Order: sequence, then structure tokens, then C-alpha cells
Amino acid sequence: MPEALSSVDILLVEDMAADARLTLRALEQQHLANRVTWVKDGAEALDYIYGRGAYAGRAEHRPKLILLDLKLPKVDGIEVLRQIKADEQTRSIPVVVLTSSAEESDIVRSYRLGVNSYIVKPVDFSRFSEVVANVGLYWMVVNRAP
Repeated sequence: MPEALSSVDILLVEDMAADARLTLRALEQQHLANRVTWVKDGAEALDYIYGRGAYAGRAEHRPKLILLDLKLPKVDGIEVLRQIKADEQTRSIPVVVLTSSAEESDIVRSYRLGVNSYIVKPVDFSRFSEVVANVGLYWMVVNRAP
């Protein structure tokens, strides 16, 4: 496996177990799931990113990609996005909103806050897998990050 892929670190922020399993399976098919961390709510996502709470003391290692649902318990995805993009230390982490919300207001708010991509989850399983695989390949292999 190329060196660039051996250090893949994707943070999956998804409260629905079925959607998380589908996402993980799609990433596995593209050999991108070796370093995926799945968290189930916005508060846990922020703790992971900033090394707080249950993640206090872990090595300072921020994810290279965040796949973020918007409809989350505790802290919603919009607030997670706002905090990530407002902080100079985390602003450059690519955030891809992967959500069931096609509401124009959610799309506009996400882009105003600095989201890198906004994707509405396809209902069809095979299409969902294809979209997730393409997102993973683009952000982890094709895109050049600073």
C-alpha cells in the first residue's frame, strides 16, 4: 500500500448505525478504512478533534478528512462545522457534509461556514456506496492538502 494511504485518518461523524456501516463498507472496498474513527454525536466529534473528554491525552493527530452528518444528537453538525472552520488549528481539515438533508438553508449555511463539499445521501445502497467511495478516493488520494 502506498505510504499516503497507510496513514489515512478519517473521522466519520454519524449517529445512524446503518449509515455508518454502509459508509465503512464503502471505504473498505476502496482500501481507505484502515484508519477510520466513528463517533456518534457532535459532542464526541469535537472531543475527538480537540483531544478532550474520553480522547484527552491521545497523541496530537487530527483527522485528514471529516465526513459529517448534520442531524446529530448533543451538538448538531452545523455547530461542529462552525467550530472546526472558526479555529485556525482545524480550519484546513477538509469537511464533507454527508447528510439526508437537501434543505437549501442547510446547504447555504454549510458553505457559508466553510464546508468543502455537501453531499445528500442517496437512498439507493449501491449509489450510496459509490458516492462514499468516490468521496474517500478524492479527498484521501487525489486532493493535495497543505
